[in-house]
Amino acid sequence: MAFPTAVNSQITDSVSQSNVMVVGSSPAIAMGNLYQATAQALANAAHNATMAQQQMYVTAQAATTAGVALLYSLDVASTGVAVAKVLK
Repeated sequence: MAFPTAVNSQITDSVSQSNVMVVGSSPAIAMGNLYQATAQALANAAHNATMAQQQMYVTAQAATTAGVALLYSLDVASTGVAVAKVLK
C-alpha cells in the first residue's frame, strides 16, 4: 500500500491477492467460455446436417416410390388402351 491505513496489512494483502487472482484467471475463463460456445455451435451444425440428410433420404425414397408407381401405372394404362382398341 502507498500509505498507512487503519486496516490490518494482512487483510489488505489478502484482498489484493484475491483481486489479482480474479483478474489473472479472467482470460482463462473467457477462453473456456469461447471454446464451449464454439463446440456447442459445431455440434448444432452437425446435428442439423444429419437431420437434413435424413429428410433428404425420406424425400428421395418418396419420389422413387412415386416414380415406380407411375411406371407401373403406365404399363397398365397402355394395356387398357390396347385392349380397348382391340375390342372396338
